[in-house]
Amino acid sequence: MAALLPVLLAHLLFICAHGATASAAATPPPLPILPVPSYAQLRWQLSEMALFLHFGPNTFTDSEWGTGHADPSVFAPPALDAGQWARVAARGGFGRVVLTAKHHDGFCLWPSALTNYSVAASPWLAGAGDVVAELAAAARAEGVGLGLYLSPWDRHEPVYGDTVAYNEHYMGQMTELLTRYGEVEEVWLDGAKGDAKKMNYMFDAWFALIHQLQQRVVIFSDAGPDTRWVGDEAGVAGYTCWSTFNKSSVTIGHTTEEYSRCGDPLGQDWVPAECDVSIRPGWFWHASEKPKNATTLLDIYYKSVGRNCLLILNVPPNSSGLISNEDIQVLQEFTEIRHTIFSHNFATNATVTANSVRGGQDNLQFAPSNVLENNIYSYWAPQEGQTSWEMLFDFGQSTSFNVLQLQEPIQLGQRVIEFHVDILIDELWQTIIEATTIGYKRLLKFPVTESRYLKLSIDSARADPLISFFGVFMDPFSDKYNLENHDKRTNSSEDIMLRTGNAAGSRSTAAM
Repeated sequence: MAALLPVLLAHLLFICAHGATASAAATPPPLPILPVPSYAQLRWQLSEMALFLHFGPNTFTDSEWGTGHADPSVFAPPALDAGQWARVAARGGFGRVVLTAKHHDGFCLWPSALTNYSVAASPWLAGAGDVVAELAAAARAEGVGLGLYLSPWDRHEPVYGDTVAYNEHYMGQMTELLTRYGEVEEVWLDGAKGDAKKMNYMFDAWFALIHQLQQRVVIFSDAGPDTRWVGDEAGVAGYTCWSTFNKSSVTIGHTTEEYSRCGDPLGQDWVPAECDVSIRPGWFWHASEKPKNATTLLDIYYKSVGRNCLLILNVPPNSSGLISNEDIQVLQEFTEIRHTIFSHNFATNATVTANSVRGGQDNLQFAPSNVLENNIYSYWAPQEGQTSWEMLFDFGQSTSFNVLQLQEPIQLGQRVIEFHVDILIDELWQTIIEATTIGYKRLLKFPVTESRYLKLSIDSARADPLISFFGVFMDPFSDKYNLENHDKRTNSSEDIMLRTGNAAGSRSTAAM
């Protein structure tokens, strides 16, 4: 019993130290700290994962980079089923699908009126097929968003190299894609170009057109404007990862890897990062290649979605026009693993208290218990002007866990700079992890630990910190397969710390 007295006192002090009574009038929410996401950016972030579909002549010629001279007759999938692609995405928890409507070879997966190098010239469906139309319909049926990639580089188009003529050509094809197929939620593009011809892309004009034609679209490139490339093709974000960014500091094709990976706490723009990686070694399907296993995908998930980013996982259809069974099997295992881990939150029935609540300790509007609801629009908020922010969780019994999930209500801006988490063991608070940035979602993996009591301390923030979710989970898979949980480019704050202090006399507990 003596060991529990400090914690029970902490509970009492949490409730009594700021004993303001509830006001008859509702307390207004705190002011957002700018920048904040747009409606389209919020939808993008909430979708968490996208399925990338690299498909085209390269699929049939066993190539990664097409020359633009492959005969259209090579495009002849005997069993193409875009419905299967969309079902795989929906069942795997992917909120959207992104198709390579045109890759660098210039071959169009829709019958473009601006070129004869398209599905209309192929034997597939006797030249009457339209892959984009089939996927658009399938995505709507499955409730997943549609995204399209239109390569800036076109190795087939004769006017490529004539800046004005090609930009007109490109914008004409973009107009076809964004006016024929209903709502498009993402346009994915890069700055790819060949060395043989000098070419200037009029990105600002492209972006203006895209936003004009699709009001709910986000545009991805390595420099935004709406989502940014994370800087690698391994699906790994920085351990510190801000959605805030300065678009004026970068241009497409000229970015700094560290800046892209980590973002900018002083950034004036909201440009969250997207992590692209392929399930196979290549981006297009090759019979000789095999997919990554499910636990490798889980590790990538922790380092992308779990670091405030969206994971876009490439799963290329094969030459039959189907996602291969071996890829589907891996995705099913990946889905089952995530469900096993995250379907049981050990904090669900916890008693949660905080050293401060906006509007007073009795104000349920911003109560600490809000963090047990998986909803970014319900959150804990502290009183304004505090210098320390702490939450105490009592699980009711000793609990073993090795994963923490934290979320911020990002519609009010990204706030937390640094935080740490302690557990109580033998009357001592032991710090099990120190970390930086939360954002939309933060997943932290560490060796299995056990305690009844856990304390979240936010050490610094851009404004009063707000927490929308806190979860405690057990991952039995990563350790079993000895996955490496630290990538080589992280800073020391990622390392698990083991600081100890007397529970009854430490500064944190005294403050509570």
